[in-house]
Amino acid sequence: MAEKITEETIDYVGILAKLELSDEEKTQAKTDMERMLNYIDKLNELDTTGVEPMSHVFPVENVFREDVVTNGDESEKTLANAPGVKDNMFVVPKTFD
Repeated sequence: MAEKITEETIDYVGILAKLELSDEEKTQAKTDMERMLNYIDKLNELDTTGVEPMSHVFPVENVFREDVVTNGDESEKTLANAPGVKDNMFVVPKTFD
């Protein structure tokens, strides 16, 4: 897989990342990418039959609370502070024509 990293690939990734890389940095980036891809190839050699896929190492459960209204509809109190009200909405000055 690592043989597929070319100078053009490095230039393209630099453009996508909005980076200006020197020749030395390009060489180092190419080396790093090749090492990463070689490691991925090595991992692909592992037999993962019967191993259940997971998204997190620790058991994670939904931590969101139930969406329950606790304060009710207080729109009348809120609109009481408005300088102008029309059809149960705030009236504000125009910002453009």
